[in-house]
Amino acid sequence: MPVNSLPNADSPSPPSGPPEGDLKSRADRSPPTTGLRTHSTVANAQSRFLNRELSWLAFNERVLTEARDHRNPPLERLKYAAICGSNLDEFFMVRVAGIHRQIAAHVNIPGPDGLLPRETLSLIRERTHGMLREIEKASRKVLRDLGEQGVRLVRVAELDKRARAQLREHYLTEIQPVLTPLIVDPSHPFPYLSNLSLNLAVLLGGGEGEEPDFARVKVPVGVLPRVVAVEDALLLLEDVIAAHIGDLFKGRRVLATHAFRVTRNTDYEFEEEEAEDLLATIEDGLRRRRFGSAVRLEIMRDTPREIVTFLQEKLRLAAEDVFVLDGPLGTADLMGLPVNRPDLSFPDFTPATSDLDGDDDEGIFEALRQGDVILHHPYDSFVNVLNFVEEASRDPQVLAIKQTLYRTGDDPRLLGALRAAAENGKQVVALIELKARFDEQRNISWARKLERAGAHVVYGVPGLKTHAKVTLIVRREAEGLRRYVHVGTGNYNPKTARLYTDLSLLSADAGLGADVAELFNHLTGYAEAQYEHLLVAPDTARRGFEALLDREADHARAGLDAWARIKVNSLTDPEMIEALYRAAAAGVRIELVLRGVCCLRPGVRGLSETIRVRSLLGRYLEHARIYAFGNGGTPEVYFGSADWMSRNLDRRVEVIAPLLDDRHRDQVLAIMDTEWADTRGSWELCTDGEYEKLAGEFSAQQAFAAARHPG
Repeated sequence: MPVNSLPNADSPSPPSGPPEGDLKSRADRSPPTTGLRTHSTVANAQSRFLNRELSWLAFNERVLTEARDHRNPPLERLKYAAICGSNLDEFFMVRVAGIHRQIAAHVNIPGPDGLLPRETLSLIRERTHGMLREIEKASRKVLRDLGEQGVRLVRVAELDKRARAQLREHYLTEIQPVLTPLIVDPSHPFPYLSNLSLNLAVLLGGGEGEEPDFARVKVPVGVLPRVVAVEDALLLLEDVIAAHIGDLFKGRRVLATHAFRVTRNTDYEFEEEEAEDLLATIEDGLRRRRFGSAVRLEIMRDTPREIVTFLQEKLRLAAEDVFVLDGPLGTADLMGLPVNRPDLSFPDFTPATSDLDGDDDEGIFEALRQGDVILHHPYDSFVNVLNFVEEASRDPQVLAIKQTLYRTGDDPRLLGALRAAAENGKQVVALIELKARFDEQRNISWARKLERAGAHVVYGVPGLKTHAKVTLIVRREAEGLRRYVHVGTGNYNPKTARLYTDLSLLSADAGLGADVAELFNHLTGYAEAQYEHLLVAPDTARRGFEALLDREADHARAGLDAWARIKVNSLTDPEMIEALYRAAAAGVRIELVLRGVCCLRPGVRGLSETIRVRSLLGRYLEHARIYAFGNGGTPEVYFGSADWMSRNLDRRVEVIAPLLDDRHRDQVLAIMDTEWADTRGSWELCTDGEYEKLAGEFSAQQAFAAARHPG
């Protein structure tokens, strides 16, 4: 059913050695490494903190290593390269754009790592130029490997006569009608180039002695697929357009075409306190986001210098913000090639479904009264959570459903269940976060549909993002009203639930139910809340985490076995890092599994000698947040939605719940044991700020999958 504590005998086993659950026995062991290392994240040798931006870039380097790893099937390697490109796009749109704003505002205050914004930007520029070249190099290598397997990405000139005729027919009927040639001259000003747009710069011959004219054709990626299939060959859309560009400029002599791509600042901010209508304000922000300033220009290496200079001037970019590449530009668009070759991808995995039907007509609710259920996604199916909400929407004894929604995806089941519940007369409260970056438009659509169905739609607390993943169901039963809750680490998004590793708890515990009810009253009515079990940001989570670490430090000073094991996506908050340093100085053994950014510097004598940091990558995106503490021999384990970043602890509504059942506590500790034993996708952070790849073939993700489907 739920989480299996460890793989069974038929699944891959962790490496031999001391018991993985014994932190003392493994504290000083250095695992074998492959010799692969990332660039250092140390920007200031004297700083107690690693640079946040360089740490993120080191994370993207680790992802890029998966694109080069031939143990991964070729289509999956191409996905990793595409993910690297997509990650870097967002990094420029948000993080680099933010640094540009700091510099424009003349911010001259060093960050925790001791660097000024302009110094950080200089390091980013140096590192990202090389990274983009490495991403495109890895992409081209995978495409060559795919070609050897019969998946050919070719240029138009490589097609035979029949294929060329077929391509031309496709171009004339499906592509050219969408295109718009735009010439630039005194009566036609330079056009606006939208964010992440792929374009063709076209040089047109003028009259004798005249300078060539410049024209721009937008490659309509998104409207049309980036990759065009013709017979057994694949072609990039921009190559197809370039090969037929003369059809757009009849009567003109086309001298050359060159692809380029623009990235803009999309980190739009608004004064929420002054917004009378938050939904309208967000919609206005989405429109304004399209017109953010340019932060990057990617252009092909063979582009003439005069075109590069022309575009650079029009976009108001420094020379350091122009990235000259060999292509293909925009590797993020290569995420899904239009090929059906299961042999070139990871094997299909079917998540396990749990038997939560119960023994009578009350189904899932009767089952939960017998005991809580914990699920480990994607190994345990997210269908169990959808069934929980759907059954509540149909059950005549259910009086109310309350849910937080951050990134919902486009699966119709959840929206349908909430709409049906509202139409059935139940009290439905949907707290929809309109400010979920890049998902704003989808969430606005959900809000309007739920409002039309009669649900109470709330947009959260002013000044905060609601990032918690919580559902409350109130049901009338023979003994009176009973509350059922779901608390998770991942979004209510069935698509990402198959791609991300997360935890879900389904519970009928009265104490948890009362706390979740307090939470919703606070979010919808601003009522004061007191929580018996939950840690809730920004109210109690920071103090709670610091108190748990300080307690471990007290145990260490008293000579007791003291440890902490934390798994979050990122660790950047200076106060939490200092709390970890204090605990380490007292002798607490600390293991951190941080997929992405880490600003803590491990292994420094007198500061962090007892802290070890690893990053775990794999087929699935590691997304669960787990916080475990030794507690003098009676471990306490929490899980929830919060990373240890200032935004999560101070500027977001986050929910962290304890595991009250000893069985579930032991199961989650076993998950952490198995992940720490991973050598297939794990990297260790060294004191010098570099990550070093561990050597070995044991994959925690494969072990969890094998445990669901033995043999």
